[in-house]
Amino acid sequence: MIETIIKELKNQIFNIVQNIYSSNLNASNFTEEDVFFEVPASKDHGDYSTNVAFKLARIARKAPNLIATDIVSQIDTDKAHVKKVEVVGGFINFFIDNNYLANVVFLINKEGENYSKSNIGNKEKVNIEYVSANPTGFLHIGHCRGAAYGDSLARILKKTGYDVTREYYVNDAGNQINNLAKSIYARYRELYNLDFDLDDDCYKGPEIIVIAKEIEEKYQDKYLKEEWFDDFRNIGTEKLLNTLKKDLKDFNVEFDVWSSERSLYANGSVEKTIDYLISHDYTYEKDGALWLKTTLYGDEKDRVIKKSDGSLTYLTPDIAYHADKLSRGYDQLIDVLGADHHGYIPRLKAAIAFVGGNPDKLDVEILQMVRVMQNNVEIKMSKRSGRAITMRDLIDEVGSDVLRYLFIEKALSSQMDLDLDLALKEGSENPVYYAQYAYARIASLFRTYPEFKQVNEFKKLDISSIKDLIDCLIAYRNVVEEVALKRIPHRLCQYISDLAKALHSYYNNEKIISDDALLTNEKLTVLRSVQIILKDALGLIGVNTKERM
Repeated sequence: MIETIIKELKNQIFNIVQNIYSSNLNASNFTEEDVFFEVPASKDHGDYSTNVAFKLARIARKAPNLIATDIVSQIDTDKAHVKKVEVVGGFINFFIDNNYLANVVFLINKEGENYSKSNIGNKEKVNIEYVSANPTGFLHIGHCRGAAYGDSLARILKKTGYDVTREYYVNDAGNQINNLAKSIYARYRELYNLDFDLDDDCYKGPEIIVIAKEIEEKYQDKYLKEEWFDDFRNIGTEKLLNTLKKDLKDFNVEFDVWSSERSLYANGSVEKTIDYLISHDYTYEKDGALWLKTTLYGDEKDRVIKKSDGSLTYLTPDIAYHADKLSRGYDQLIDVLGADHHGYIPRLKAAIAFVGGNPDKLDVEILQMVRVMQNNVEIKMSKRSGRAITMRDLIDEVGSDVLRYLFIEKALSSQMDLDLDLALKEGSENPVYYAQYAYARIASLFRTYPEFKQVNEFKKLDISSIKDLIDCLIAYRNVVEEVALKRIPHRLCQYISDLAKALHSYYNNEKIISDDALLTNEKLTVLRSVQIILKDALGLIGVNTKERM
């Protein structure tokens, strides 16, 4: 709808400029793309504005205000559904016919959740890998933020026409898993009052003790007499991975693919990758170690992929893993990594280039640190366990919906404070409560007025009274596409807040249900479209709506 208006205005202005200033123009110094529209900061300056006159000033050798006046004198406002057009300081401001814009209500009610769908992704195959925590303990608040971002981005990309795969890379090989087995065995020995060794590399969380007790209950003292390592590694990994999956599901996060690091060793992918790198002269030996020439692709120094003792660095299986992802035919790889991985980006891009991929296919989104605050004091330990705060602690304390919203609300690239006091409040200060309450208010109206009949035109409604709502509804599709293209889910939270604010204002200022059945139905038809968009927008960030609050 609004796209049609903008297209019409852009076409008209371009043709007008071509006619008026043909002697000054050529194909290279003015194109239709130079006719750019934006939403003015102040509504006094219209619904849309263009600065095209400033771009033409040098070419036409004329003051912007005079150019703008020339253009406006020839615009067909009726054809473009423009109620008023004015020139202010060289800018051309357009006031769109509200009656025409109000048709967005009927379009949304007709299309429902499909209203925000688009094809800008053109079925491009995208792999998003996020969380990917070692299955050696509970997920923490950093994983929580990464999970919220990755899952929300996947939902939004799917909505806009991308073919998305959500992937979790299970680090079930290497020293971390070896240390997990050792940690569980130490706690197992402790149950029999035997000497046990928990060195600095071991995991000391309460979950390790629980797993040791479960093994003891099932197998008694079997592993005091028999080989234990492989079984403890497998049992520990499986149990912690199942716990991790449960926590993620309760956080409304699920994955399409769970990839195993151990499988890369089992199927020979890691060795094949090393052989490939050596045979293509991307490596060299130094001090008994095998080095990868990552400086060829902008890394600050070359990196070891095989140590002098024959063990591999964590970069090596990562190269094999990304080679595997590329082999699956993805057009784009998105990795969501923690702030401590920022320096990892150049070597990962270099590795992709070495295995025959395009490093530009890899986009790494870095998530910054999170602090949990209460009473303006940082909380580092769970009150329940006395250990680091986990995803499970936060879900149980606050709930998934609030967490999802608060984590998405802040740009991933900025550090954030998770305010528990705010998260637990049931009031307008809490942004997710504010948004869910907007939906619940509409739901309550439909319960109060079961006689509702949706209308297909407005005969009595004062369109100016719903102008703020219309503006929000019209903007929604563009916002969703912007979020997808720029990968900024936090922009969606800004939109939800604006729509909820417009709804609450309308609800407080207007008597929705009255003795006038037609007017009531017209107003409720508007609110039905708002309800559809609220649900769709909240769903894209993994937040549920509520019928009653």
